[in-house]
Amino acid sequence: MSDAAHGVARDQLRAFVERIERLEEEKKTIADDIKDVYGEAKSMGFDTKILKKVIALRKKDDQERMEEDLILDTYLAALGMIESPPEG
Repeated sequence: MSDAAHGVARDQLRAFVERIERLEEEKKTIADDIKDVYGEAKSMGFDTKILKKVIALRKKDDQERMEEDLILDTYLAALGMIESPPEG
């Protein structure tokens, strides 16, 4: 590879690294903002553990949630923690 080609590759590499670093910093800032919102919710009396579960559930579609609920009920029933789930 010529010096010019090395220079171009080096410049491209540096550009990628710098973009990733900027994005990582933005990600950290956003994570800090999310943490602050959870702290605010907690100070208002909301249970942050449950809020996190609600957020996770809202990311899933109805079918995925129904399948997970059915599997969870099956496991809980197998452990005697709930009555057997209905068939269907």
